[in-house]
Amino acid sequence: MKVQEIQGAFGIDNLKIADRPDAKPGPGQVVIKVHAVSINFRDLMTVQGMYNPKQPLPLIPFSDGAGEIIAVGDGVTRVKVGDRVCNTFFQKWLHGAPTPDRVMKWSMGGPLDGMLAQQVCLPDDSVVKIPPHLSYEEASTLPCAAVTAWSCLFRHGNLKPGDTMLALGTGGVSIAALQLAKMAGAKVIITSSSDEKLERAKKLGADQTVNYKQNAKWSAAVRDLTSGVGVDHVIEVGGVGTLEQSIRACRMGGTISLVGVLAGPSAPLNLTLVLMQDMRIQGVFVGPRESFETMNRAIEQHKLKPVVDKVFPFEEAHEALNYVANRSHFGKVCITIS
Repeated sequence: MKVQEIQGAFGIDNLKIADRPDAKPGPGQVVIKVHAVSINFRDLMTVQGMYNPKQPLPLIPFSDGAGEIIAVGDGVTRVKVGDRVCNTFFQKWLHGAPTPDRVMKWSMGGPLDGMLAQQVCLPDDSVVKIPPHLSYEEASTLPCAAVTAWSCLFRHGNLKPGDTMLALGTGGVSIAALQLAKMAGAKVIITSSSDEKLERAKKLGADQTVNYKQNAKWSAAVRDLTSGVGVDHVIEVGGVGTLEQSIRACRMGGTISLVGVLAGPSAPLNLTLVLMQDMRIQGVFVGPRESFETMNRAIEQHKLKPVVDKVFPFEEAHEALNYVANRSHFGKVCITIS
């Protein structure tokens, strides 16, 4: 089978097509013919050597994919040949709270080989059936970005109809959060530096938008849009580069879900605002299979369609990664495999 693997050293140019033996299932395992993968910012950082520079190579990258089960091993009962499935991000985190033995060393696309391959062999309890109305490309966006958004809003955030949510930017997690929040009856404010992207967000249901390039103090603009109260929930993907403004945009007693560090991982931060506003900052690290399955039931019931910005062929993984690196995408970028 064909795979794409990081060879020798990190860097997009070192992601190369290679041959590996066809996958064969052992007891409790399934073989998936992968049809599509999607790219998370973590995948780009992994290929570049910025996520875990001590990661042993070669490595098949990309944590999220979707395909069809073509073989099962002895004892497999959860799924069968022909089922359309996604992988889970953490292979051992099935339910409940995260623990080191459930998450450490068990994430796809590093340290475990990922989904950028024609076939993968996985434990049967680490796959989830795809809602039938979704294409493989749409389904491939779910394991990391969508489950993270779901965890922010429902596993941790207790989002309710009528609540107001602020999503930063128009990447995969933020757009998934926009769609899921509207599905739940919430009001959504979304930010971007692009008026074109903000118009696209409105077409998805965003109630109000803020161009942070035109509004350097965008937290004040968000406050104005909420009659000075602030939002109930912030999807914070920037890290410390945006966190202080997220705190200022959040209401007293509100929640900030910290899911990314696109604007930097460390910097001085005044915590007085957090203390005096009685707010909660919640780190969110994707979620368990249980949350994935719950989310999929909601997606199926509401016929929600994830947003796929652009699809590249298997041979153009470099181009796909560079497209994500330029941050010109809206929603998710996918690669078709077979």
